[in-house]
Amino acid sequence: MAVSSISAVSLSALALPAASTISPRVEKNSDHNTSDSVSTSLNDTDSSEMNGAEAGPKKADGTPMAPEEIQLLEQLKQTDREVRQHEMAHQIAGGAYTGGASYEYEVGPDGKRYAVAGEVPIDYGPVPGDPQATIEKMQTVIAAAMAPADPSPKDHQVAAQARQYLLEAKLEAAMQRIEMEQARTSGQTSLATTTSPMDEQAA
Repeated sequence: MAVSSISAVSLSALALPAASTISPRVEKNSDHNTSDSVSTSLNDTDSSEMNGAEAGPKKADGTPMAPEEIQLLEQLKQTDREVRQHEMAHQIAGGAYTGGASYEYEVGPDGKRYAVAGEVPIDYGPVPGDPQATIEKMQTVIAAAMAPADPSPKDHQVAAQARQYLLEAKLEAAMQRIEMEQARTSGQTSLATTTSPMDEQAA
């Protein structure tokens, strides 16, 4: 359609210089005829657009759609947009932990395929032996699962599991900190014990 539009503009642009070469007397008559032809052309355009509007969308075989088919087509287009936006929200928020989206399609009355369901794989397993990395990962996973405006039951399920792993990782990280503190304290006590006799001898 864009190419046809450009071609039509090009042709009319080429036709204008030719009109300026007409003699003055004929040009006067030509102006009147031109305005008539322009108005006729506009009327033709209006009527063709009205006819096109009346005809509405067409099926794959070129025949006009029935009102219920037009309604179905609009619903499919809306669903397609919503499904793709939903999955894209998962992918953007999940980053490296999400994979490519896969879709289920339904063929519309116009013969085209429209996404009616989608899925994005997400890695929400904990990072073995690294609670801090698990905490950061689970925070990203939860954000990814709940990123769409209308999270699905599966999205809520993934977020709930990620929250469980997040709590476990926080407990594990806290335990590691306690153990490190105890080891540091124990090390300092041991060091003080071993250096004390030496201090006494030096004194």
